[in-house]
Amino acid sequence: MPGRECYHCKQWVEEGEAHDCWTTTESALTRDLSEDLQEAYQRLREAATEFGEQRIYASHSSIMFSRKSCYFFVRPKKSFLEVCVFLGRTVKSPRIRRAVKSSRSKMAHLLHIRHRDEVEAPLTDWLLEAYEQSDALALKARKAAASTRRKAAPAKRPPARARKR
Repeated sequence: MPGRECYHCKQWVEEGEAHDCWTTTESALTRDLSEDLQEAYQRLREAATEFGEQRIYASHSSIMFSRKSCYFFVRPKKSFLEVCVFLGRTVKSPRIRRAVKSSRSKMAHLLHIRHRDEVEAPLTDWLLEAYEQSDALALKARKAAASTRRKAAPAKRPPARARKR
């Protein structure tokens, strides 16, 4: 039978068959996790949904939690959940594996979760802080980018006819 192997997901796609390997679901990303990791993810999701209205969706290999912009995401791995929390400050903690600047106003904090019991303070406090600040930080970054563009724009010169006089 004619067909092809998808370059991204290596799945065999029959000729004429619709295929979109970039579309995924939350359940597809968590289905193969161990019981401990599934429980940890459920606890993380429950904690986040208690904060208020938001959008939770799967994108590529991550599960995103966002208001107007993403305030944290979970990337399920075989032996842990990689959690990335976006805060407006740098947090120093043994739980944080790495903190990197992700935009003009946000720091991305990466940590690993291996068990449900790890989803407690201070992690839940950081998630709540990220939730509450996400819209303000996104607005601050947009304003900073706009002011930089205005400063970098060259001064307008008068038309050639006006200069010759």
